[in-house]
Amino acid sequence: MPQSVEKVLDHQPLFRQPEYTEMFKAKKEQFECGHPDEKVQEIADWTKSWDYREKNLAREALVVNPAKACQPLGAVFAAAGFADTLSFVHGSQGCVAYYRSHLSRHFKEPSSAVSSSMTEDAAVFGGLTNMVDGLGTAHKLYKPKMIAVSTTCMAEVIGDDLHAFTSTAKEKGSIPQDLDVPFAHTPAFVGSHTTGYDNMMKGILQYFWKKQERTAGESLNIIPGFDGFAVANNREIKRMLDMMGVDYTLLSDVSDVYDMPADGTFNMYAGGTTIEDTKAAMNAKATLSMQQACTSKTLEYAESVGQQVKALNYPLGVQGTDAFLMAVKELTGKDIPEELLVERGRLVDAIADSMSHLHGKKFAIYGDPDFCLGMAQFVMELGAEPTHVLATNGTKAWGKQMEALLASSPYGEGCQVWAGKDLWHLRSLLATEPVDFLIGNSYGKYLERDLKIPLIRLTFPIFDRHHHHRFPTWGYQGGLRVLVTLLDKVFDTIDADTNETGVSDYSFDLTR
Repeated sequence: MPQSVEKVLDHQPLFRQPEYTEMFKAKKEQFECGHPDEKVQEIADWTKSWDYREKNLAREALVVNPAKACQPLGAVFAAAGFADTLSFVHGSQGCVAYYRSHLSRHFKEPSSAVSSSMTEDAAVFGGLTNMVDGLGTAHKLYKPKMIAVSTTCMAEVIGDDLHAFTSTAKEKGSIPQDLDVPFAHTPAFVGSHTTGYDNMMKGILQYFWKKQERTAGESLNIIPGFDGFAVANNREIKRMLDMMGVDYTLLSDVSDVYDMPADGTFNMYAGGTTIEDTKAAMNAKATLSMQQACTSKTLEYAESVGQQVKALNYPLGVQGTDAFLMAVKELTGKDIPEELLVERGRLVDAIADSMSHLHGKKFAIYGDPDFCLGMAQFVMELGAEPTHVLATNGTKAWGKQMEALLASSPYGEGCQVWAGKDLWHLRSLLATEPVDFLIGNSYGKYLERDLKIPLIRLTFPIFDRHHHHRFPTWGYQGGLRVLVTLLDKVFDTIDADTNETGVSDYSFDLTR
């Protein structure tokens, strides 16, 4: 083999060495039941036709590569934003390994979560013993101040009662009586990660708030929602609120959890909203959600205890940030400072400087419902056209909300909204009605290679690029960052455009 300790090759040159290319060729011929290349190409071309598109869009009993994850992932993410909290998932080890790896691969940070390690016997007889023993072991080993419990498919199918199980664990002395153990039922076979986020947020707030009387105050609660850019976005939101002089609590703040410094020590419980602040948040005047689809049940509960509530849709760009600041002003009475108006003007100026390069460009956007709303709105602000907008976890109500947004701008004319569709549906849409650029997550790279449509990574998960989450997408500053990201891809695409001899012959400009 060509690999040696004297010259260590990375995987890219290594697997192009003759030994590997011959091995891969033999594997394909002997084990993959391959068809002639001509037949493979014939079928591949057909799957990009209008005929196949109609069949693809008509399917009901199969999902192929959905642009969503399951409920417990959202629950683990929500729990991670509370100080000294360990996420405990009642289910199998394999499921919890997926949640940990999904978050760690995106944020490039450890993602702590434990499992009750349910196996076949627990599936038959119930998982009480796993829960009692697991909670006890987790508390002794990791010493959290709070354990947030969620569930996977297995626990939900057999109907395990989390309230009864956690109470039994305390009665048996597995965990202290005064240990805070909020929980949420998060069946992975319905909903998505945004649903799980909502269920866990409501579970944690309900656990603390139902034990106390409300004393109405003037502070503001902010719930960020499930956001792959939360490290930077949470900090950007806090910066703007501090500039306005707002008294606020950010509920589930993961900004330090997923952005720990390398100082030689591992802090398992870095940052997060404290238990004391979570309890006091009941007395807030209002609760503002940054993402409507992530917090419908939570806001309903907050309103039931006497708070004003309001939901936004991913505050990105000029209009999105305007809506956020006006909502804060409405709920708190605080004025918007001149410094933020200057930031707004700078973003508007940057858009004006670059609008000619984005005007008329067609974009396909996919991701969570709120992200799609916020991104489509910003794309139209730039004079571009969001031709396809797809959210696998989007509802019919979201579809109508999306259509109303598109109808508000001439750049939304003709745009198609796809609620409940997956990325294999999107492949058919892009093959038959192509766009200039694709906005989504890392899973879009397969569409990029197949259909030759450049991908711009702007939402969770981003596995194949590093550190995007350290820069904001919310606020005027975040809008500027997104604008630059879009423009860089546009310019790179222009520079890469070549003639039949492989040369950029007429648009390889030094100045644009």
